[in-house]
Amino acid sequence: MTDGANRSEESDRHTDHEPWELHARWWQRQFTAGADPEYEEQILPLARSYLQESQRVLDIGTGEGQVARAAVEAGVPFVVGCDLSTAQIIEAARRAGGPRYLRAAAHCLPFAGSTFDAVVICLVLEHVDELEATIAEAARVLAPGGVFVLFLNHPLLQTPGSGWIDDQILDPPEQYWRVGPYLEETATVEEVERGIHIRFIHRPLSRYVNAMARCGLLVERMDEPPPPPGFLARAPEYPAAASIPRLLLLVARRHA
Repeated sequence: MTDGANRSEESDRHTDHEPWELHARWWQRQFTAGADPEYEEQILPLARSYLQESQRVLDIGTGEGQVARAAVEAGVPFVVGCDLSTAQIIEAARRAGGPRYLRAAAHCLPFAGSTFDAVVICLVLEHVDELEATIAEAARVLAPGGVFVLFLNHPLLQTPGSGWIDDQILDPPEQYWRVGPYLEETATVEEVERGIHIRFIHRPLSRYVNAMARCGLLVERMDEPPPPPGFLARAPEYPAAASIPRLLLLVARRHA
């Protein structure tokens, strides 16, 4: 997840290299195996809670498999994780933990229709050009009545150009969260760490919800959880960050 800082226009720095192939070890080091409090304290518990009643789960964009493993830990008997990055899939298989893994593009899944009763996509669609095709594929492989669980960097509050402002010019000084141009669809590249450049695509929330609705994925629940304590402990520059959600969760049901 990001705080909206250090972003540049895509044309400034975009290359043809696949960042998740190049930076797989960085991702694994920074965001898995207990390293990231937002995953440990927020995302993985939410994933377990919404997937635990399912029998067959597909995790699209599984990375090294931590959400897929969380589903197994929650008692799901059959879990598949797919990802386009070979480096991530190799590491997922090495870490094992119960799921089955394969390399596949999110917008072209190698499964028959209605194969799964739950599909989860966690912090992936922000990096995918083929939004409608990916959501359509998720709906296609999901059985009628199945649950679709979507985690996003909050489209409003993580808009490019957003960020924490400590305004010392005003009297008295003010701190507030600046929101960028929310309605503009923008592809940018963020330097998330020195030498690590990740491409993000900002879309307003309506793009996601409407694409889901066209495929029969109707939202039943939306959550905007506050940042967890572990994140706040690492962010002393955000004294009021508990009021700014970084994560958006949409839970939908597939209708015929």
